[in-house]
Amino acid sequence: MDKLRGAMDFCIRHQNVLGYSIVSLLTAASEHIFSSVVFKCPCNSRNLLYGSVFLIVPAFILFVLGYMVNAKMWRLLTGSCPPEKRCSCSPWGTCTRYWLVLLPVTARTLVAPLTWIAVALLRASFYECAASGISLIRNFVCEDKGEECHKVLVRIPCDETLLQREKEKLPIEFLSFQAQSQLIGWFLIAFIVTMALISTCVSRCISPVSYLQLKFWKIYSKIEQELFETKAKEHATRLAEINTKCFFEATDPAPFYTPSNEDWQKISFLYTFSSQEQYYSVIHKYVNTNRGNSVRFGKGDQNLPVLGFVDETSTSEAGF
Repeated sequence: MDKLRGAMDFCIRHQNVLGYSIVSLLTAASEHIFSSVVFKCPCNSRNLLYGSVFLIVPAFILFVLGYMVNAKMWRLLTGSCPPEKRCSCSPWGTCTRYWLVLLPVTARTLVAPLTWIAVALLRASFYECAASGISLIRNFVCEDKGEECHKVLVRIPCDETLLQREKEKLPIEFLSFQAQSQLIGWFLIAFIVTMALISTCVSRCISPVSYLQLKFWKIYSKIEQELFETKAKEHATRLAEINTKCFFEATDPAPFYTPSNEDWQKISFLYTFSSQEQYYSVIHKYVNTNRGNSVRFGKGDQNLPVLGFVDETSTSEAGF
């Protein structure tokens, strides 16, 4: 039991890293299935289009899906352009705040598509197929060798024996397509890891709070979210019971307080840190500023990326 509890604690402490690792592994496994089972280079003039589609389009789809399942993205957009208000990105401060939120969201969303591209480059199948269809490369390789060379060149990704037979006739630049693809893949992986390290270091350096307070803050945010979901479920259940009972019994409902639309709107705002006041969430700020009616409620400094966890909601809410 102690070992199980220790394993659970480890998973909770490193849930972000584990989450990214699982996404990367699933993406790599999907790429392996696609390249081994689905991908079949046509070995004709459509090599470039076919290879590029398999390399880029799945990455784009993963990028779009990453946005669709990101809870913070929907929290940012939901209710931002109601019909009764003009939908615009003004004032300038609002637009800037949106971009500051979207930047870290985009960085997280890029994990899966970049993993797809990196793994695909390491396997080299897509790159070899696409490169053999580039007219510039064909013209360079087959210079003064006739039209037959062009036909042989596009068939090589599909026929290893043909590659062995034509090895002496082809320049070394073509024979190194697989090596080129793998080098690009490794450089891409090194770039991703370096940028992740730099962004983490920068976000921690500009953190407005110390290491232990940041740790406490994350614990508070997690517990508050759990309690909020429990209380919301209890409240919704109670309200549903009252309304259902009154419907079937034809009676008037007893007074039962439910937060107003304005209250829900206030606690749905994205968190903004203020160096002059210490609030750990929008709800914390709401209850300590006269239910959000104080002028202090709207004040806040820049929404720093390191505090992005404050607005995170559970994964189950991502689709709403």
